[in-house]
Amino acid sequence: MQETSSPPFDGLITSHRRSLRARNLSPRTIHAYISTAERFAAFGAEHGHPGRVEDLRREHVEEFLLDQLERHTASTAATRFRCLQQFFRYAEEEGEIEKSPMAGMSPPLVVDKPVPVLSDDSLRSLVQACRGKAFEDHRDLAIIRTFIDTGMRLASMTGIHVDHLDLDAQVVLITGKGNRQQYARIGSKAVADLDRYLRARGRHRYADEPWLWLGGKGRFTDSGIAQMLSRRAATIGIDHIHPHQFRHTFAHRWLAAGGSEGDLQIAAGWRSSQMVARYGASAKVERAMAAADRLGLGDAI
Repeated sequence: MQETSSPPFDGLITSHRRSLRARNLSPRTIHAYISTAERFAAFGAEHGHPGRVEDLRREHVEEFLLDQLERHTASTAATRFRCLQQFFRYAEEEGEIEKSPMAGMSPPLVVDKPVPVLSDDSLRSLVQACRGKAFEDHRDLAIIRTFIDTGMRLASMTGIHVDHLDLDAQVVLITGKGNRQQYARIGSKAVADLDRYLRARGRHRYADEPWLWLGGKGRFTDSGIAQMLSRRAATIGIDHIHPHQFRHTFAHRWLAAGGSEGDLQIAAGWRSSQMVARYGASAKVERAMAAADRLGLGDAI
């Protein structure tokens, strides 16, 4: 099929998308890279930047980043900095530009703010909030139990297939970033709640779908799970909860229970030990206080 003509900058973004697909990157990663390049192109058109990629300069990128910092958090601006780097790296590799206008640039400084973790009492209340007989109660309870036991990402949760579960072995197959797969352990309580959900799921109108989690229109989506968690949280008096809090909570509870950092890295599917430090930072003061209580150094004198 013949494609319609487009400006050189837009055409290069299209080519970049194709190259990312050829690298078999995840749809989420591709979307992040391409949407950032499109944002940059739209910003440039609005602010009189050159329309050809070879005419872009460092000051054009800096102007865009300043705008992002004014509109969003430093973390978001830093993410878009790295996504835009990928676009210019591709343009340089393809010979479309001699040198990236971002050469030598550093990303915006991000001061990490620890994400609040969920207390054990809050987790118990969430579990109790799902104690009911309806299909949604069984599903929501099984999702929350799986989040608590694995700390998996939201995209991994919605990507689970029915045949990714082995309840007798107490494991679930998780697909993480970069389509990397690994098994995660689930506890006996999660197994019981998943078993109950699977029996209810067998009577669902979309029971033949491969996806584990089902809603009224078929697959239960990322937004569906996020909205469900917000609704359940509201019933127990928690103002706001987001799925990624379970990942931070999982890391905190693992370390607080005496689990090793090395095992946590493997269990969470992180390639770098830096991620252990990042996620473990959410409640490190609380863990230090608990350690001080256990040691009782002053009381020994």
